Amino acid sequence: MENILFDFIAKYIVLSEEEKDALVSLNLFRSFKKGTVLLEEGQLSSDGYFVLKGCLRTYYVVDGNEKTTAFYTEMEGLTPHCVLSKQPSEYYIACVEDSIMTVANPNMEETIFEKFPKFETLCRILSEELLAKSQLSLDQFKTFSPEERYLNLVENRPDLLQRVPQHQLASFIGITPQSLSRLRSRITEKK
Repeated sequence: MENILFDFIAKYIVLSEEEKDALVSLNLFRSFKKGTVLLEEGQLSSDGYFVLKGCLRTYYVVDGNEKTTAFYTEMEGLTPHCVLSKQPSEYYIACVEDSIMTVANPNMEETIFEKFPKFETLCRILSEELLAKSQLSLDQFKTFSPEERYLNLVENRPDLLQRVPQHQLASFIGITPQSLSRLRSRITEKK
């Protein structure tokens, strides 16, 4: 798993052996089973996640119904808002699949940043990319029809169609599972 992480980091910065060893010494790597809830609404946490293998989902429970807001798959990171705000979480994070990821907290990051400043540069670049991606996703959710959101998902994240249960996909694009079934049928008929 370490090499997967190092290969990803190499796209942004070059690591020395000392820097690689420092990362490994932090004991960041964790495995979680499908269905594991990493964070619950109302819970405090200081953990941020970077997915090496698997899929995470963030969701809210509104009137007893789960409302999926995002999926995080390989080479995507997630720092829950509660880590920054130091307030209880407003949402849940759960593993959609068996997952392997790095789990870090601000204290670990600060230690690494002090010793190896280039990691702070890496985190800034990744944060900027995530912010831009999140803004685009929000804009598309607000401006696209459900069909356009589904087709966008098919085009840009086709892996999710095989990895994620239909009811979670439907929630993610803002419709019911029954509406998603009808939508898929309509699209198939058009072809």
